[in-house]
Amino acid sequence: MVRIRLRRIGLKGQPTYRIIAADKEAPRDGRFLEILGVYNPRTNPATIHIKEDRVFHWMKNGALPTESVAQIFKSSGTQARFDRFKKGEAVEALVAEAAADEAKRAAPNKTRKD
Repeated sequence: MVRIRLRRIGLKGQPTYRIIAADKEAPRDGRFLEILGVYNPRTNPATIHIKEDRVFHWMKNGALPTESVAQIFKSSGTQARFDRFKKGEAVEALVAEAAADEAKRAAPNKTRKD
């Protein structure tokens, strides 16, 4: 069975994670099938980059996200878009929406401090 889970990278005390598709029995930092994104919890707010078209592909074919990855998908909106994909919406429209959401999150806040 394929699971979508986190793979730790980064220095000691400075974790960053890759979101990967891996066999359920492979070790945490061992063999994997494909890199699906990156999650950095050390930034404020956390940095999340996800290849949603590939996530949809794996989940459509039976891959299950772990609890931590499911929370990341929920906070980034990926899970809601996957539910819409299952109901028949086009992948291209959903991926374009995801790119727009990511650009909006990445844009710096232009609030002035006086």
